[in-house]
Amino acid sequence: MEQIITSLLCEDAYKFSMGQAIFHQFSDYKTTWTFKCRNKNVRFTSEMVSEIKRQISLFCDLRFSEEELSYLDTIKWIKGSYIDFLRLWHARFEDFVITEGGECGLQIEASGTWLNTSMYEIPVLAIVNEVYFHFAYDSQKLMAQFENRLNAKINGLIDGTYALGNFSEFGLRRRLSSKSQDMAVRLLKEKNALFKESSFVGTSNVFLAKKYGVTPVGTMAHEWIMCSGQGNHKHNPAYSNWYALDSWVKEYGVLNGTALTDTITTDCFLRDFQLTYATLFSGVRHDSGDPFEWGEKIIHHYETLGVNPLSKTLLFSDSLDFARATDIFRYFKNRALVAFGIGTFISNDTEEEPLNIVMKVTKCNGQDVAKISDVSGKGMCKNADYVDYLERCIKWRLEHEKHI
Repeated sequence: MEQIITSLLCEDAYKFSMGQAIFHQFSDYKTTWTFKCRNKNVRFTSEMVSEIKRQISLFCDLRFSEEELSYLDTIKWIKGSYIDFLRLWHARFEDFVITEGGECGLQIEASGTWLNTSMYEIPVLAIVNEVYFHFAYDSQKLMAQFENRLNAKINGLIDGTYALGNFSEFGLRRRLSSKSQDMAVRLLKEKNALFKESSFVGTSNVFLAKKYGVTPVGTMAHEWIMCSGQGNHKHNPAYSNWYALDSWVKEYGVLNGTALTDTITTDCFLRDFQLTYATLFSGVRHDSGDPFEWGEKIIHHYETLGVNPLSKTLLFSDSLDFARATDIFRYFKNRALVAFGIGTFISNDTEEEPLNIVMKVTKCNGQDVAKISDVSGKGMCKNADYVDYLERCIKWRLEHEKHI
């Protein structure tokens, strides 16, 4: 195969926004990341594992060019000190353990500083995804299916079948290939002026944002709340969101502010998302649970605080297709600012089942960390006792702490 990741800008934007805050505030934190394939019928062959290992090695040889750093420097929330750090940064192949075995035939673990390991997740998943589909299927046949479905979706945006408001492409980690994602971003940009009730804003892939002159989209991921909130062992993990929000505001003030709500449940998040943070952050992101119930809960919370929901963005990003996003947009469009981050449905829509793969942080500073989420099945932790402890901490807080 040709090299899959050819630029260190081929990374989700939120990795840079988190990376800068990690660099300035948590540079000594150590993390361990673990790969998991949730598909029950997928098996990686020895040939696939060997190619994945080779591609990750090639990724580790990359460095930022001055042109790429100059582009990053144009993003208003990125600071010069972080640019200087990136000038020196590269991935370390020594941080990886890649072997055959496990439920799906592939085991990947990465350990090292959070500064390093955080940057591995998205390129590794993109590599795994593209290698799998390259070896398991007829690539030309899949690309033909992908292109036909993409054109049908774009026609639906043009004729008004779909109404998404502002939406972005979030599909780097599970894309069919670099070619498929490039095609999707290019065509969405070219056809954007023809869309009736939809506006293509940008992509999470910073490389493609630079290439096509669209906005690189993304603020924070679950790892931010998990590590900044649970990585210090003196912290009560039920207050993970407070520590994460506080550190974010220290780094960015009112910039770059879309908060993720479901790391340790949205109900617990809202205990900390009081007037100061609700005012400073431009909006919140949904990533699990019923989107309509979540939206109603967030709008009610803003109204209770005296904040106008129409001044805040509800960003939906959980396993969306255009039909589902249309229903959500039409339901909330006159009650808040509505936006969407849509991944697999844009970047890997064929007749074959897409991979449901993740690479999650499982330890921080030698201790287990966990994501609880608003729905079962999306969490990942190696220690059931720690999950039980975290759930009990959250339960006690919600039941006993005075709700201000």
